[in-house]
Amino acid sequence: MIRAQGQARPPHHPVVADALDTDPSETWTEAQRKAAQRERLARMLPEIARSNAFYRPKLGRVTVDGWSAIPFTTKGELSADQAEHPPFGTNLTYPLERYTRLHQTSGSTGKPLRLLDTAESWEWWKETWRVIYRAAGVTARDRVFFCFSFGPFVGFWSAFAGAEHVGALAISGGAMSSSERLGALLATQATVLVCTPTYALRLAEVARDDGVDLSRSALRVSIHAGEPGASIPATRSRIEEVLGVTSFDHTGATEIGPTGFSCGARDGVHLIEREFIVEIRAEDGSVADEGEGELVLTNLGRWCSPAIRYRTGDRVRATREACPCGRTYVKLAGGILGRTDDMLTVRGVNVFPSVFEDIVRRFDDVVEFRIEAFTERGMDALRCTIEPRPGVDAAGLARAVEEAIHRDVGIRAQIAIAAPGTLPRFELKARRFHRRAEQV
Repeated sequence: MIRAQGQARPPHHPVVADALDTDPSETWTEAQRKAAQRERLARMLPEIARSNAFYRPKLGRVTVDGWSAIPFTTKGELSADQAEHPPFGTNLTYPLERYTRLHQTSGSTGKPLRLLDTAESWEWWKETWRVIYRAAGVTARDRVFFCFSFGPFVGFWSAFAGAEHVGALAISGGAMSSSERLGALLATQATVLVCTPTYALRLAEVARDDGVDLSRSALRVSIHAGEPGASIPATRSRIEEVLGVTSFDHTGATEIGPTGFSCGARDGVHLIEREFIVEIRAEDGSVADEGEGELVLTNLGRWCSPAIRYRTGDRVRATREACPCGRTYVKLAGGILGRTDDMLTVRGVNVFPSVFEDIVRRFDDVVEFRIEAFTERGMDALRCTIEPRPGVDAAGLARAVEEAIHRDVGIRAQIAIAAPGTLPRFELKARRFHRRAEQV
C-alpha cells in the first residue's frame, strides 16, 4: 500500500466538537421545549391555514391546544395531490413566484415528489445544517468533500450550502468516477467526507485497488445519510477503520428537512427539536413523544411547503433518557431501525434488514451483500448473498456468516456466494433488501 497525500497522522484521532459547544435549545428542559414549540406553532398554523390549499382542510379552526385533532399527513397524500394538481401540487403557502428552488425525493419508495423552497426556507435549511456540522466538529478550518452526483435530491445541495454557511471549503465530487473522486479528495487534502455509508466503503474499495491507504489521508470526519449504516456498529466501525475517521450519522428527508445528527456518544441520532416536533405513533395508533413506533414529524421553519404531523414510515425507538453529551434533544436509539414496511417475520422472529447488515459487516472478507425474503412451501425464508474478497475461502466464509446469523437472530438463513465484482455498487441509497415471490 502507498501512503495517500495529505497530513500524515495516526488514524482515529479526529477533532470532535465539545459537548458544551451547543445551541441553548440543545439543553432545553421539557417545559422550555414545549413552550418554544407552542410559540412557533401559534405563529405558523394561522398563516398556513389561511393560504395553503393542501393543509386548509386539515387544519380548519384547530389551535395549538387542539394539536392531536389535526390529521396525520402521508407521502401518499402529497403524491396524489401533485398528480391531481401538476406540477407542484397545492402544498404551497405563498404565490409561486416567491419560490426559488425545486428539489425532489429520491423515488426509492415510489414516484418522486417535487418540493419547492423560498429564499427564506433555504436559509432555514442551511442554519439547521449548522447544528449537524457543529455536532461533528466541522468548522471553517475544514475542507468538506461531497461524493454525490448533485441531481435534484435536496440532501446533496443543502449539505453543500450548509458547509458554506459554517465557512468550510465545500468541494463538489459530482460528475466524477470513483477513481476521479479519490484523486480529487487526496489532491485537495479534504478533512471531511459526506456521502452514504455504502459509498464510503466503495471509495475505500477503490482506494485499496489503487494502492492507496485512505486511513493515512487528511480525512478525520465522515458524515453519512440515506441509509442507517452510520448507526449500525459494524458498518460504522468498518468505515472508521478503512478511512481513519470518526463517523457520524445524519437523518433527514426532502419532505421535512435535515432532522437529526449523532453526537459524540454515537449510540443514536438526536432530533433537532428546536426545528421539529417529534411524535411516535405506536402500533395501536396511540401517540407519545418517546417509545417505539413510527416517527411522525412536524417542521417548524419551512412554512412555504410545510410538513405537519408527517408520517415518515421510519421505525424508531425514541428515548429521552440523559445522553452523555449533555443534550436533551430526543434520541433515536440506534438511529433509524428501518422502514415500517421492511420489517421481516421469519419463523416467528421480527427483524429489520439493518440487523443483518450489522452481522455481515463484521466480516472484513465480505465486500458486498444482498438480502432476499421470500416464502418457501408456505413458510417465510431468507437468503443472504455475499460477495467475498478475492482469494478468501468463500465456503468457509459462508458458513461463518450463516452461524453468526443463527446465533444472533435465531433463524437459519440460506447463504449464497456471488463472484467478485458481481453484486451492484451504490452511490445513493443502497438497495440490498428485496422481497421475492414464493418459491417451490
